[in-house]
Amino acid sequence: MLGMQPRKAAWQILQLVAAGAYSDVALNKVFSRTELSPLDKRLTTEIAFGAIRQRYYLDCWIDYLGKISALKQPPLLRWLLHIGLYQILFMDRIPSGAIVNTSVELSKKSNFAKLSVVVNGILRAAVRAKEEGIDLPTPKDDANRIAQNSSLPVWLANDLICWAGKEKAQIIAKAFNQSPPIDLRINTLKSNQAEIKQNLLDYGISSDEISNCPNGLQVKTTAGDIRNWPGYKEGKWCVQDRSSQWVAPLLDPQPNERILDVCSAPGGKSTHIAELIHDRGEVWAVDRSRKRLNKVIINAERLGLNCLNFLQADCCDLLQLKPDWRNYFQKILIDAPCSGLGTLARNPDARWRVSPSMISELIVLQRKILESVLPLLAPGGRIVYSTCTINPSENFSQINWFLKQNRKLILRKENQMWPSLSDLGDGFYGAVIDYL
Repeated sequence: MLGMQPRKAAWQILQLVAAGAYSDVALNKVFSRTELSPLDKRLTTEIAFGAIRQRYYLDCWIDYLGKISALKQPPLLRWLLHIGLYQILFMDRIPSGAIVNTSVELSKKSNFAKLSVVVNGILRAAVRAKEEGIDLPTPKDDANRIAQNSSLPVWLANDLICWAGKEKAQIIAKAFNQSPPIDLRINTLKSNQAEIKQNLLDYGISSDEISNCPNGLQVKTTAGDIRNWPGYKEGKWCVQDRSSQWVAPLLDPQPNERILDVCSAPGGKSTHIAELIHDRGEVWAVDRSRKRLNKVIINAERLGLNCLNFLQADCCDLLQLKPDWRNYFQKILIDAPCSGLGTLARNPDARWRVSPSMISELIVLQRKILESVLPLLAPGGRIVYSTCTINPSENFSQINWFLKQNRKLILRKENQMWPSLSDLGDGFYGAVIDYL
């Protein structure tokens, strides 16, 4: 029998995500209570994250092959079918018959004995369809076709077409389903690209420089726990997506400046700022969550940075909490809470978690943050507003509104980085605003 435990673990991860857990949290929770080899952990991760990412596409197959639609199936059965269908449709190296048998056996051992015939019937029909080259019927309209082919909510597929046009929307949708690379940011206070690249290679890990990312390396091959890679414990590098590495330099941070990062967790941009000013200055990392702020503190300590100060607070209340901060900071980074629609390749559950109503609430919050933080900026200072979304309402429109409210602000530049099939970075937006 094909390895039962990794499939069972993947099924449990899908159940936790359906109940509201983030995919990485669900993965770690299941791994903490399940004995799995490193190989089985990789298999579990591939199946679980793949099935989560392809949820809508797999639902379309259930609708096509079954007598009852996916949304009307008992949830546990639906997720089990996703586990089996993902392996059949996306993992050619696993024998189809073994996938079916293991899925049926899982259903029998999980109080689904009466429904095991459904599992058997749908999965065997999927195997036949794949062998005969039969595919899903193609939807007539563009949004539904993109949604089905790239497993996206229909509302998001429709928005992508509105934002970027049909051809570019198809490219972005495909990019959402790429496996994201592991990007490192070199701590230039302790090392450099050449040294880290050689140290990794000596350990059996190959890496490449990243275009337009002067302190970055893309990991090409991996080897075990990332915390054991050379240079990690010594704070010579950290993991940070190449697009995220683009943000802190937009501040043009200089030694001895007073700089504020108002939504700092988990600390990638805060620590990057500290490195860029050679650890000389006054940098405040603020976050409303103590748990998340602790991650910033841990990262700063590992990287050996001393100029960072930490404050647990709601950034909208900073002027009330710290009245002496009025016009105090020369540079302010607002890495705003956003829909995260630029990071769907990295966060497989995010496409199902975000909704248009949630985005509307975020837009209100973003405006509140912009208004609340502006009084903290000194005349002649700079604000950088960034998000990891590609939604213009959270980006270009938001900044256009902000500038209209404050005539002393000048937009120096803004840029939207779109997910693509070649660049491999997350989708990010950044606006550089100077205060006259």
